Amino acid sequence: MPLFMNAIIVSFGMILLFFLFFLVIFLIAITLSPIEKSLSKMVWDLTAPPPPPKVPVQGSFKDFSKKH
Repeated sequence: MPLFMNAIIVSFGMILLFFLFFLVIFLIAITLSPIEKSLSKMVWDLTAPPPPPKVPVQGSFKDFSKKH
């Protein structure tokens, strides 16, 4: 087999292995995406500031006179 044929076969083999490796990494990322999403939500919930306190409802003058 001539040298240039060996070079072409090796080059195509390396390109094929590169794309197969990329495909494997991509499939792993898709598989782990729900886990990453739930971990991210958990971290955001833990670091979020607490909700503001609720403002008490203002009563009427009748309610004030009943209390005092």
